[in-house]
Amino acid sequence: MLSVALRTLRARWTTFVGSFVALALGVGLIATMGLALAASLDAPDRRPERFAVAPVVVKASDTLRVPTPSGARTKELDFPPPLSAALVTKVAAVGRTVEDRSFAVRASGAAAPAVLVGHPWSTAAFAPYRLGTGRAPSAADEVAATGSWAAPGLRIRTDRGTVTVVGTVRDLGFEDALFFTDTRSAELSPPVRQLAVVAEAGAVRAAVADTPGVRVLTGRGRAEADADPDRDGEALVVVNTMLGTAAGVTGFVSVFVVASTFAFGVAQRRREFGLLRTAGATPGQIRSTVFAEAAVVGVLASATGCVLGAAAAPKLAAWLVDSGVAPAWFAIGTSSWPYHLAFWTGLSVALAGVVAASWRAGSVGPAEALRDAAVDSGIMTWGRRVFGAGLLLTGLGLLAFTLATEPGSLLGRKAYTSRPMLLITAFALLAPVLVRPLIRLLTWPQARLRGATGLLVRANACAGIRRTSAVAAPVLVTVALAGSLLGAVATVAGAKTGEIQRRTTADFVVSGAADTGFDAATVARMRRIPGTEISPTSAGAVYVLEDGVALIRSDARAAEPSALAATARLPLVAGRVADLDDRSIIVNDEWRQHTVGRSVDVRLGDGTRRTLRIAAVMRAGTGGNGVYVTPRNAAGAPVDRVDVTLGEGADARTVGAALRTAVADGGRVFTKAAYVAASSPETDGRTRVGLLLVLGIALLYSGIALANTMVMATADRVRDLAVLRLAGATKAQVLWLVAAEAVTVVAVGAVGGVLVAGLNLLGMWGALGVLRVPSVPVMPWSALVTVAAACAATAVVAAVVPAWLSLRRRPVQLAEVHE
Repeated sequence: MLSVALRTLRARWTTFVGSFVALALGVGLIATMGLALAASLDAPDRRPERFAVAPVVVKASDTLRVPTPSGARTKELDFPPPLSAALVTKVAAVGRTVEDRSFAVRASGAAAPAVLVGHPWSTAAFAPYRLGTGRAPSAADEVAATGSWAAPGLRIRTDRGTVTVVGTVRDLGFEDALFFTDTRSAELSPPVRQLAVVAEAGAVRAAVADTPGVRVLTGRGRAEADADPDRDGEALVVVNTMLGTAAGVTGFVSVFVVASTFAFGVAQRRREFGLLRTAGATPGQIRSTVFAEAAVVGVLASATGCVLGAAAAPKLAAWLVDSGVAPAWFAIGTSSWPYHLAFWTGLSVALAGVVAASWRAGSVGPAEALRDAAVDSGIMTWGRRVFGAGLLLTGLGLLAFTLATEPGSLLGRKAYTSRPMLLITAFALLAPVLVRPLIRLLTWPQARLRGATGLLVRANACAGIRRTSAVAAPVLVTVALAGSLLGAVATVAGAKTGEIQRRTTADFVVSGAADTGFDAATVARMRRIPGTEISPTSAGAVYVLEDGVALIRSDARAAEPSALAATARLPLVAGRVADLDDRSIIVNDEWRQHTVGRSVDVRLGDGTRRTLRIAAVMRAGTGGNGVYVTPRNAAGAPVDRVDVTLGEGADARTVGAALRTAVADGGRVFTKAAYVAASSPETDGRTRVGLLLVLGIALLYSGIALANTMVMATADRVRDLAVLRLAGATKAQVLWLVAAEAVTVVAVGAVGGVLVAGLNLLGMWGALGVLRVPSVPVMPWSALVTVAAACAATAVVAAVVPAWLSLRRRPVQLAEVHE
């Protein structure tokens, strides 16, 4: 059988080009995404930066550890407690210590970086930083700066006061720093959370042995004392999540299109199989030949796809870095498993794609095969009906079950990315049932016009259901994915924006830097503005152990109850904001315990354990409603937002100007409308990059597959075109007919895609309704029209060009084309 398959491939190589191209590109996509995903699994081993030459670093505990019956549960603390003065004294008795402090500094001026970090000058030697110009700071208003942006004598206005640069040090590449005197640093940031110690590590460990949670860092472990030591891992989590989603979508599209293309390629040869059966070939021999052909094409195309993936993966990694999604060091590694995954997936899909078609080809009798060669029949087998209906019912059933049990999960990216796949596959399997009614509906206006074009388009598309379904498949998956993903993002974004708008009742919102916030003097200046009522709030966290095993972190905001009630409208379902006090908390209904009056054991942002009474309960909504506590339970979190409500008779312009004067360069003043617009998820650039990655690659591949399938379908119709020419049709009329058929088939796929997207968006709308979040499902019509138009243009070109090339020959010659 293998020798027969090889001779067939050599003699009819043009028949297999389409399958080869589809499979090679599909495997290339899988290999590309697999290599990028493998590179995102492990962060590089980062060396110490700020304390590269410090013998030992003592670091305060920054991890909340809660014992449970199944082991300790840990979470990173938002506001870890500082080292105690007693511990600092004890460590100082072992050897020389330098107290480290880090605090954000916001500078104004074109030359200065937007955000700087301040440190005591004594810690500079441990990086090591060395003076390049000038001298070390010796007065409260003197600093040394990293890099070449500053020079001795430069005056800088900052939120920490105006300072003079008296020296510069070489930029080591990991921070933009200002070094203050040790005394001034202690005034600006009193807590001490780590110490550099010049002593033996063993002696230091002995000194801190009786203080739980304190860590003694040496060697490469000193990297944990750097700012945001987990930034590489956190950056990779984002990349990994995005690539995982993209890999899932592109893998599905690749498998879907390749299987469809291979099945169509086998279906095109039904006449050939009928002749073989007439010549005495058994059904088993035909099936073996088809499988051998698929295996040869699968091996060659999969190998080619792996080569394409190896070339494309570095370009994808570079694009992710340039887009700001991946860190600068992100690069493709040497993992081999993506190649194995892509190769064997491609080969398996190639073989699976010919299973049903080859079984049908080998099962029919010779005369029946020859008789059925002109018109497709028997396409909708019982197996196809069962699998199609089963997948459709499974998709709808899972949607209904999730709506009833956990509606919030339908709003997640993984849910609205993976959910369309079941429905797309179900619609593709049921396509023969749906195609004929859709064709009749879409061609009804054309059929009513004078001339035979509309009737021929309808008849040809209905007669060649396999061809129509194969061409419509890439369009279906393209439109369905675009509508589902873009529509889901827009629908959730609209719901979130609506929540922010309803929750924000203040006339102005003043936003400070997340790392520094507003100091007490700035808040006091805003309080003195006449005709206003302000509500300063700070961001923090609250941790709760649910079911005795799950340590859950919830975003928290700290606010004064009376001011909060006057400047915000919380989506309460029980209780009152006014009942919030230092011994209570406002939770949302996602909490395991959310009954007003009941008590919950929580850990605050610094790990302190408290038992708080539930004063009120909010709707969880789309996930943006965290919890509220009073400032006393905020663990010293800085005020980072101030809501301002105008009193009767107050002038908005005057108040806005006064607020901008009060915050100076330390914050931004928004009107309510501007704040809602700035807070909208639609402004998130990373979301746009993620959608471009997920959709862009999949849609590009679908477009190529559409063109490829259309070329295969048109090349198979050379005799049909010859018959039309012999019947008196002109070349222009034939080409117009081919173009109209292509547009009609694309329209069939587009309508199917819109139906799939509509079902998904209705499910999301239902979830938002269950969560009691007012929303409107958003179908991205402009994007869908653009995608459908691009598919139509691709299909028309891919159909008309081969038809035009074939029509250059005389009609009689075309009619004599050999099988």
